[in-house]
Amino acid sequence: MQRSRPSTKEFLDDESGSAALEFVTAGLILLLPMVYLVLVMAALQAGALAVEGAARQAARVFVQAETDVDAEAAAARAIEFALADYGLESSAATVAISCRPEPSDCLTRQGFVTVEVGVSVALPLTPPALSVDAPLAIPLSATATQQVSRFRGGE
Repeated sequence: MQRSRPSTKEFLDDESGSAALEFVTAGLILLLPMVYLVLVMAALQAGALAVEGAARQAARVFVQAETDVDAEAAAARAIEFALADYGLESSAATVAISCRPEPSDCLTRQGFVTVEVGVSVALPLTPPALSVDAPLAIPLSATATQQVSRFRGGE
């Protein structure tokens, strides 16, 4: 018995082997955006933790210093280390330190020192030369306030 060649209609209706191809295609279409979303969320979470930790630690070391000059240097080091732990450049950070009440010396007993740290977290896998209307970096900021001890010496 001789086998006949399948007709064109039978050939097109044959779906053997197409399920694997459909699964791989659909999987890639759904998986790639999900992986990118996880990368973006991880970068934003790291940036949020970095600025929060930097602001908190800078305020803590500021109020424990002996002089304003020492306090500013200690706060700058704390910010640098906190941002470096998360892979962020401290040179790109914006830092604002304010004191209440507004004396000439920020380290007045029971005074308040507020440190605000801000950075821009770049979206992962975006080339720097890409020019689109959407933002390629997300600005994040954190604020921390500490009170100078009422038992601070030297006054």
